Amino acid sequence: MISLVFIRHGATKGNLEKRYIGRTDEPLCDTGVAQALKLREHSFPREHVFVSPMKRTRQTAELIFPESKYVIEESFKEMDFGIFEGKTAFELSENEEYRRWVDSMCTLPVPNGESVADFKKRCVDAFAKAVKSIRDNSGASFVIHGGVIMAILEAFSDPKADFYHFHIKNGEFLVCKFEDGKIRL
Repeated sequence: MISLVFIRHGATKGNLEKRYIGRTDEPLCDTGVAQALKLREHSFPREHVFVSPMKRTRQTAELIFPESKYVIEESFKEMDFGIFEGKTAFELSENEEYRRWVDSMCTLPVPNGESVADFKKRCVDAFAKAVKSIRDNSGASFVIHGGVIMAILEAFSDPKADFYHFHIKNGEFLVCKFEDGKIRL
């Protein structure tokens, strides 16, 4: 059994404005820094710390785990929102491609971006690789993005639940156990 903690990075300006922020490499805003500093109060596993390469996740990890080394995992990047990147749902509401994407329950590929199916596969494969490197009876912390957490938990959670069931806010975390290929919250 492995103890896991999934930590969503602190807020960025784009997060507070409810923008699609995937590949935009925004730093934490003041609210995000405060959220990350508050997370230092918790005793998260430090044996293994996996972090997305994006600035917002690295800053969050550095604030929570100032003395710890961590592994940057490229495949833990947030989804590439293509032409929707940096915009709000309101700003996109008249965009035909956006409406088509939403009407498909977000299953169509994002124009000039990534399909949800490809995104989920990338995240799940990276998580499966990461847990293989963690010895049993130890722990790991993942400082990553909301969508990445949702993709991993949708694939591995027991009991099963839908992708959106696992949404957490910026600066929040989930404590889990990984055993027999399943994550239990």
